[in-house]
Amino acid sequence: MGRQANKLKIRLAIIVIFSIFVIGVTGYMLIEDDNFLDAIYMTVITVSTVGFGEIHYLSAAGKLFTIFLIISSVSTVAFALSIIITHLVEGRVSHFFSGQILKHVKKMENHIIICGFGRNGQQVAHELKASNSPFVVIENNHEIILNYFKQNIEFVEGNSTNDDILEKANIKTAKSLISTLPNDADNLYVVLTARSLNPKLTIISRASDENSEKKLRMAGVDSVVMPEKVGGAHMATLVTKPDVIEFLEHLSIHGEDPTILEEIVCDSFSEKYLDKTIYDIQIRKKTGANIIGYRNPQGEYVINPLPDTKLKPHSKLFVLGTPEQIEKMKNIFRQ
Repeated sequence: MGRQANKLKIRLAIIVIFSIFVIGVTGYMLIEDDNFLDAIYMTVITVSTVGFGEIHYLSAAGKLFTIFLIISSVSTVAFALSIIITHLVEGRVSHFFSGQILKHVKKMENHIIICGFGRNGQQVAHELKASNSPFVVIENNHEIILNYFKQNIEFVEGNSTNDDILEKANIKTAKSLISTLPNDADNLYVVLTARSLNPKLTIISRASDENSEKKLRMAGVDSVVMPEKVGGAHMATLVTKPDVIEFLEHLSIHGEDPTILEEIVCDSFSEKYLDKTIYDIQIRKKTGANIIGYRNPQGEYVINPLPDTKLKPHSKLFVLGTPEQIEKMKNIFRQ
């Protein structure tokens, strides 16, 4: 829609300028009986307001026509020219930027692709940026890309339902895709296309209703988020359990807050820590961080796991602590 609107503006601007010149040339030829070249000359010096003298004395009708031409053209032509110049400059800047962006995107691996940069997409980008997770945004609106380019966000301009655009975002080397498009049908199409291009991709999609959620899951989505449902549940909890919400808001998944919640994949551990129990590794004693959750290799979650829980390959730990405590814990596991 953004490109179509820009093209329409350019066409209107060209039509306005052309119409002013046609009116000017025709008027001078009919009113002053000028030849074609003289009529063009009079129109140009009148519209451009350069101040050269007339080629001959104007009649009363010619003077009135000149006044009309100046009043009608001085604002409209200037406005039309500004639209054309702006379009040309932005087009060149955009072409340069897009070329630079694609060079960076082609080098990305294990990154996250965000489809759509509306309110949900912007919030996703904000959180990923805060957690230093590499990501690229696919957005079809040219103006949005120009507005947010200065924030060091990698963009691929185009429709995310298009195979070529997804490939430009390096989908084959990406680890996750988040589709935040407002239309559920578009999200479904993106999911089907993305899954065919990268079967191992983790896909998360927005949905508006439960029927769409079922279809998205059938198409291969790993997780479906319904913003209205989540927002409504959050507001209800603020009334029924306000202190719980306030407590949870003190936690963060990135390093901006003093206490963060982190997930750690056990496959990244040194071999000497695998098949050991939580009690054996003494994480709280060594770092001060707390293991509050565990996901076993079968995908089952255990809240507040017992000390005799063994750390198995392909499992995960959910740890609560300060950024320093979490980093110290990771360093221990790498030893």
